[in-house]
Amino acid sequence: MTDTSPNGTVHVLAAGDPGHVPAGAVLVADRLVRTDGAAPAEIPCPAADLVAGELRRRGAAVVRGPLPVAAPGALGPPGAAPAAAPDGAAAAVLTCTAPPAGIGLVPGPLAAGGPDPADAARAAFAAWRAAAGPTRTVLLAAPRSFCAGVERAVEIVERALAQRGSPVYVRKQIVHNTHVVADLESRGAVFVDELSAVPEGATVVFSAHGVSPAVRAEAADRDLRVVDATCPLVTKVHTEARRYADRGDTVVLIGHAGHEEVEGTLGEAPERTVLVETPADAAALEVPDPRRVSYLTQTTLAVDETAEVVDALRARFPDLRGPASADICYATTNRQDALRSIAEDADLVLVVGSHNSSNSQRLVELARRGGTPAHLVDDTGDIRADWLAGAATVGLTAGASAPPGLVEAVITALGGLGRVAVRERETTRETVRFTLPSAVRRP
Repeated sequence: MTDTSPNGTVHVLAAGDPGHVPAGAVLVADRLVRTDGAAPAEIPCPAADLVAGELRRRGAAVVRGPLPVAAPGALGPPGAAPAAAPDGAAAAVLTCTAPPAGIGLVPGPLAAGGPDPADAARAAFAAWRAAAGPTRTVLLAAPRSFCAGVERAVEIVERALAQRGSPVYVRKQIVHNTHVVADLESRGAVFVDELSAVPEGATVVFSAHGVSPAVRAEAADRDLRVVDATCPLVTKVHTEARRYADRGDTVVLIGHAGHEEVEGTLGEAPERTVLVETPADAAALEVPDPRRVSYLTQTTLAVDETAEVVDALRARFPDLRGPASADICYATTNRQDALRSIAEDADLVLVVGSHNSSNSQRLVELARRGGTPAHLVDDTGDIRADWLAGAATVGLTAGASAPPGLVEAVITALGGLGRVAVRERETTRETVRFTLPSAVRRP
């Protein structure tokens, strides 16, 4: 059967028996394998991760593997009756892509007390069809993904593991990305929330977000072998906090309460530092001496929103002093500028990054403030097909802690919904590199 709807030409195939599919689960095909002799013999399924995400959100478990398919009525040995497809099974090929892209779903039996996997499979197939289209443009922001501070922090953990063996303990997430953390865990890194979980004398890496002097003192008291992966741009802010406090100022830190970077900076001069998050906080702030006030900022804030807070502080304290150069780091600024360059021309913006990544969250908010729908996705499984329906142009970027490979995976997944034309817009080229700490440098 052929569907020639405006969303693209789809050839519907008959799904064969993929083998055992567990109760409550749906098999999502990684590739379709033709059993009727038609070419091509195998058809890739680039949107499999996207479809699997739809199924998981509907409560179905997912298994992956190849799926035998054929023209309707052609399954089974010659002369035999066609194999009966399981209820809810679906297989199809989208021919507007090059090479053709497939989709294949086979539900397992109903699990006691669980949702019907056949219903989930039907809904996921319908979502794929609604999002499929003959052509989609991806506007790719540049710069995107890893910054120099993230690259440095990840390399520090990798080198510590190579030189000292596992386990190497890391206080908090080395950077705010679930994929980076999972990869390092698989190689022997152990992530802990507090130093009390680290055995005395063991190696511990401080994350890129920095720590307070109290944490450093605790590490020294417990004879831990510290490798400091604090981003040098965060270290700059810590240095400024100490300097401003030493000259007698009230230090106003603009940032988000509870963020690890903010906790570390507040700890540099806790008796003289106050945190503000909004212009309203700044306008209501009371300090001992209004003539002696300085401000600092978290490095991963939105540039435009931070400027509003600084303006409110300056209106409240006309003698306000600040850093000679902006505390918001170059990578955060560059990614926001690059996002602006694509958002106004996009129907939808996807930002690759984890939900605890401040700079990734700011990119989503920036796009939305400009009027473009935007969503934060950890990976392709987080992309909802209904976001893509009708979105002919998709803006794509990634926060500074998101691996570049995740962006490529999103483009590949979109290719399973139709032909994709990728256009990169580069607003600046980053050449910043940070040296590694002596503790992990090669001789």
